[in-house]
Amino acid sequence: MRGFWACAMLAAMTSTAMTNVASAQVSDDAVRIGVLTDLSSWGRDNSGPGSVEAAKMAVEEFGPTVLGKPIEIISADHQMKTDVGVQIVRGWFDNGKVDAVVDIPNSGIAIAVHNMVRERGKIALLSGPGASSLTDELCSPNTVHFTYDTYALSKVTASAVIKEGGKSWYFITADYAFGQQLEKDATRFVNEMGGKVLGGVKHPTNTADFSSFALQAQSSKSDVVAFANAGQDTDNAIKQSGEFGLAQGGQKLVGLLMFDTDVHAIGLKAAQGTYMTTASYWAMDEATRAWSKKFYERTKVMPTMIQTGVYGSVLHYLKAIKAAGTDDSAKVMAKMRELPIEDIFVHGGKLREDGRVIRDMYLAKVKTPEQSKEPWDYLDIVKTVKGEDAFRPVSESKCPLLKK
Repeated sequence: MRGFWACAMLAAMTSTAMTNVASAQVSDDAVRIGVLTDLSSWGRDNSGPGSVEAAKMAVEEFGPTVLGKPIEIISADHQMKTDVGVQIVRGWFDNGKVDAVVDIPNSGIAIAVHNMVRERGKIALLSGPGASSLTDELCSPNTVHFTYDTYALSKVTASAVIKEGGKSWYFITADYAFGQQLEKDATRFVNEMGGKVLGGVKHPTNTADFSSFALQAQSSKSDVVAFANAGQDTDNAIKQSGEFGLAQGGQKLVGLLMFDTDVHAIGLKAAQGTYMTTASYWAMDEATRAWSKKFYERTKVMPTMIQTGVYGSVLHYLKAIKAAGTDDSAKVMAKMRELPIEDIFVHGGKLREDGRVIRDMYLAKVKTPEQSKEPWDYLDIVKTVKGEDAFRPVSESKCPLLKK
C-alpha cells in the first residue's frame, strides 16, 4: 500500500511538472526584442547605440534566458524617416519573428509603429518619443510609454520658470509631431499659470543655422525663449542663441526636452542656468552611479533618460514574461500592469491602463562651470515631482481604456 501511494504521489508530481512546462510557452522558441532607434541622424547621441547597449544590459541583468528560451536583441536605424521605420518593423514582424519593439526616438515614427503593433498583436516599449497623444486620444492596450512625455516635460518645467518670473514666452519649435505637441502642452500650462505666449517660429528638423530664429526670439522681448525640439537641433539652437546674447540680455533659455548629452555638447558655459526636466540622472545615488559607470565603459558617455528607459522597459517586459509563463502579448501586458516597476532608476513605478508609466520626474538646473566637480557633473536636481503630479491625470484623459 505504501508503494502504491508513493507511486501515485510521484505520478502527480510528474504531471504537475509537465503541466508547468507546457504552460510556459514562448513563440518561435525565443524572445526577440527589436531596438528601433536613430543611429545616424540628429537623435543619435540621446538614444542610438546607447539604447542598444542599454537593452543588452537589461538582458544581462535578467539572465540570458526567460522560461528556458534565449533572449535576442536586434537593432536597426530608422534614420528619422517614418517610411523607413515602418518598413523595418514590418519586416521584423513578417520575417524576423520579433515580439516587441523598443525605443523609437521620433514621435511621428512612434505613432505609426504604435498603430502597427496594435494591429499585429505585438508590444511597443517606447522610451524615445515624447508625444503625450500616444497615451491620450491615440492610446492602445499594446503600448508602454515608459520614460517621459510632452505633458510632464511642459508641466514641470513651465511651473518652475513662471514661479521665477518668466511670464512671457516665445517658442522655437521643431516642425513635426513631437515639437508641435510639446509647444501645445507648454502653452496650456503657461496660460493656466498666468503667463502669456508672445509668439513662436517653427523650423525643420536637423537644422544647422538658427540665427534667424534666435533673432526673432530676441526681438520678441519675451522673458523666456523655450526650445520645443530635441537632439542636435536643441544643441544648435541654444548655442547660437547664446552667441546672439539672448541670455545676457535677460531672457531665460528653457530646453523643454534636454539630455545630459545635450549639456555635454553645448558646454556648461553656454548652457548654465538652463532649466530642464528629466526622468533620470546618472548621479542620483550609488546604484545609479555604478550602473552608469558600466554604461560609460561601453559607450564613453553617461546615459540619457531615453537610454535608462530602454533598460528599464526591457527589464520590466522580461519580468512580465516570466510571471505570465508565456510571451503572449495580452498576457504579458496584463502582468506588466500588475507588477510594480522596479529597477536602478525607477522605484514604485506603475503602468496605467492607457499605457502611461507613472514614475517620478525631476526638475533640474544646469550647473555653472564652477559648480561642476567631476566629468559629467552637469545637473543640480532642484525638485522631485511625483508621477501622479507630473503626468496627465485620468480625469483629463481622452483614452477610452481608462473609461472602462
